[in-house]
Amino acid sequence: MKKFAVLGHGVVGSGVVELFYKNKKSIEKHAGDDMDIKYILDLRDFPDSPYKEKFTKNFDDILNDEEVTAVAECMGGVEPAFTFTKKLLEKGKSVSTSNKELVAKKGDILLKTAKENNCNFFFEASVGGAIPIIRPLHRCLAGNDITKVAGILNGTTNFILTKMYNDNMPFNEALALAQKLGYAEKDPTADVEGHDACRKICIISSLVFGKHVYPDSVYTKGISEIQLCDVSSADVLGYSTKLIACVTKTGSGKILPVVMPMLVPFENIISGVSDVFNAVLVYGDGIDQTMFYGRGAGKLPTASAVLGDVIESVKHNVTVFSQSWESAEDDSFIDSPENFSARWYFRTPAGTTPTTGISNTYDSNGDGSEYSFITDEILTFAQAKKIAEEVQAVTIIPVFE
Repeated sequence: MKKFAVLGHGVVGSGVVELFYKNKKSIEKHAGDDMDIKYILDLRDFPDSPYKEKFTKNFDDILNDEEVTAVAECMGGVEPAFTFTKKLLEKGKSVSTSNKELVAKKGDILLKTAKENNCNFFFEASVGGAIPIIRPLHRCLAGNDITKVAGILNGTTNFILTKMYNDNMPFNEALALAQKLGYAEKDPTADVEGHDACRKICIISSLVFGKHVYPDSVYTKGISEIQLCDVSSADVLGYSTKLIACVTKTGSGKILPVVMPMLVPFENIISGVSDVFNAVLVYGDGIDQTMFYGRGAGKLPTASAVLGDVIESVKHNVTVFSQSWESAEDDSFIDSPENFSARWYFRTPAGTTPTTGISNTYDSNGDGSEYSFITDEILTFAQAKKIAEEVQAVTIIPVFE
């Protein structure tokens, strides 16, 4: 009998408990052993829960119980999640987490601790919810030289942009609807300003390229400044507006991770990814490109990924070395965002639009006051900003290709 514990009984933690008991027989078959949850850690009381006898408010009950060999960390935030997780790993107990902030900020330390104590720190659920992306990157696609990973990694912003596109709904109204439906937090900053997507691309970058990428090293811009006229102009010009997180191996041998609103050509498959769904494109010399798609968040989708890692935990008696990366003393291996290259969308006041080097123009507001266009040339971010200053651009957005 393999016994595990769940830290936190919020949205994800309660989902882990619910899904485990719903699918207990099939989970045990995949694990190759009988399994059960011994503890659920939470400071709150749940007197009406069918599992009320499993609740504890004392972390040490879990830490010091030798029967518990695996733990699902579903608390969120860096502390006390980091302290608890590190102590568990030091005891040789494998930990599976959905906590993207924890992995993005402390993943290198926790992976090293797991290795030193012959156990595992798994985090499939920290990126893309139900989408299996972490394990494929370090296992299924390990035979490739991966040059780029990019995609839609935040369901809240994708829902908002979908409403702006499909229903001509202003940003503030779309955000309010997302909050009403439970897709956005009361304080939506982490989502709409790109911080959530940033943490996820940090985790992917670290795993694929082998050094820890911290959120502070990633140029991040959210969608709060995107206007309806930009979304509609992009549509007329043949593009969909998406918040894209990507990391690219540059010609200099460095990597360049960024999070930015981008215009995605209609012929690119992720242009049609709508609502709260996520999609991740992986580019490699063997596969060319492949896409992973699914629900990027939610109670049961995220719980599904956590339980997949818990099953891996009870099956492995040694550390999975392919899922690791080194600490980084500095960010010298990360290229400057000024070198990010793309074709660019500009929205400019009437009379400042260039007459050469652009594909076509569009009257953004329908009254001749502003015009939108996309450059023919690929420009660096630095070059695009210089042109933006010259033409008094109101908005500039890169094209994803």
